[in-house]
Amino acid sequence: MSRWRPPAPKSTAIITRTGFEALKAELDELWHKRRPEVVKALAAAAAEGDRSENAEYTYRKKQLGEIDRRVRYLSKRIPKLQVAEAQPTDPGAVFFGATVTLEHVDSGEERRHRIVGPDETDARRGWISIDSPLARALLKRRIDDEFEVDLPGGPAEFAIIDIRYGEA
Repeated sequence: MSRWRPPAPKSTAIITRTGFEALKAELDELWHKRRPEVVKALAAAAAEGDRSENAEYTYRKKQLGEIDRRVRYLSKRIPKLQVAEAQPTDPGAVFFGATVTLEHVDSGEERRHRIVGPDETDARRGWISIDSPLARALLKRRIDDEFEVDLPGGPAEFAIIDIRYGEA
């Protein structure tokens, strides 16, 4: 079995200041705190003898690989990111960083989404990537605009109720 993985699709290299600081904090925590702990535990497990039957050793090797993979990704990604801090010149339109309240035209259900960079999406908070189909459909639209978008669950029609900028 091959270890080759297809390359990830290119994503927009833009991020909010909060997201940028969170990524830097994650890298610092992984590199300076978690990795040394795992290396220490791995060394202790390796000292126990037969590694082929040592579950602790196998687990720690896997854990170290996951940490190293994430550290490698963050180390390459962070320098490429552009922090978007400026407010848009037209706050009446949807741009990066906007928190948009939508109404589903058919059901009347309201949703709130914040458009953020691909590295800081969070479905529980309603933060969607600027690369997502919904965010792409929202860009440059205004309050009361209606639009249709092809979502993974099928096409849906929405109306924009509110647009806000700043932390949500």
